[in-house]
Amino acid sequence: MPVPTYPSGTVRALLGTEHVSEATRAALQERLAAPATYEPQFLSAEAYALLEAVASRLFPQPDRPEQPIALAPALDDRLAKGLADGWRYDALPPDREAMRLGLGGIQEIAQSLFQADFLALAPEQQDAVLHALADGRPPGAAWQTLDAGRFFEELLAGLTETYYAHPLAQEEIGYVGMADLPAWTKIGLNEREDREPDEANEQRLSS
Repeated sequence: MPVPTYPSGTVRALLGTEHVSEATRAALQERLAAPATYEPQFLSAEAYALLEAVASRLFPQPDRPEQPIALAPALDDRLAKGLADGWRYDALPPDREAMRLGLGGIQEIAQSLFQADFLALAPEQQDAVLHALADGRPPGAAWQTLDAGRFFEELLAGLTETYYAHPLAQEEIGYVGMADLPAWTKIGLNEREDREPDEANEQRLSS
């Protein structure tokens, strides 16, 4: 089954219309204008590089090799500011400790399976490390005290939220839910508001 495609610029075109609130517009434009470089505020340089590498395997972006959506900065910034969802699994320590332990544990898996650091591994070896983590019983001392399955779930959730909060990712799936000031009136099966994009090459945005 072919993957649906939507016109590029769908979300960006809507940002200048009355359909989007000022606060939402500012947040999305900030993500679009994020600098290409980022200095980690919480993680060490080595741990941050590891997080970047993990994110690139979990969310490969072959269609934008020159400037992929950066996922690690948002996670590091959240940890630096002490922000959280307001809850956590009782099997996991607080987010900051969990991230430090978990990233160290990923290195332990890499060393156990391939006798090398994660960053030195080939892509298919990195994937094998992450599969071992996702399976919930990876090798390494860190995972004797840290629930591997829950850690992977939380890491993947954080990366997923960050990715799809970006306008370019929203354009990939035709998402315009942030353009909600006029409300939604066409809510029946297969009904579409004029500001919602059609698949393929047709674009119907009202100003």
